Amino acid sequence: MTTAVSGNASPSRALPVSLWVTQALLGLVFAGTGLWKLLTPIPQLAAMIPWAGQVPAAFLYATAGVDLLGGLGVVLPSLTRIKPGLTILAALGCAALQVSAILFHVSRGESANTPFNFLLVGLSLFVAWGRRSRAPIPPRS
Repeated sequence: MTTAVSGNASPSRALPVSLWVTQALLGLVFAGTGLWKLLTPIPQLAAMIPWAGQVPAAFLYATAGVDLLGGLGVVLPSLTRIKPGLTILAALGCAALQVSAILFHVSRGESANTPFNFLLVGLSLFVAWGRRSRAPIPPRS
C-alpha cells in the first residue's frame, strides 16, 4: 500500500542537520574573519590581503564589525531560540555583505578573488531559505 505525502510533511532529518552544519560553518567563517580583521594590525593584514591597506581604517573595521555580527547572528538566535527569526535576517545580511564584496573585488580588477564569496552567498541564502520556509526554529515559549 502506498501512502501519499502531504505538502505539509515535516522535512527529513537531513535538512535540519544540514542547516545546523551550514549555520555553524558560516558562524565560524564570519565571526572568525571579523575577529581576525579587528585584532590583527592593519600592516599585517595588508601583507595578506592588500586591499586592507588601501582602504580607510574605518571601512576595514566596519566590514569587520558586520562580519562579526553576521557570524553571531546566523547562529545564536536559532541556538538560544530567542528571536530565531533574526537568523534569517542575519543570513540575508551575510549574503548582501558577500555580494558587496564581490562587487568591490570586481571593481578593483580582482575577480579571481571572488569564488569563495560566491560560495558564502549560496550558503547564506540556503540558511535563509531553510530557516524561513522548510525548517524554522520555533521561539522559546
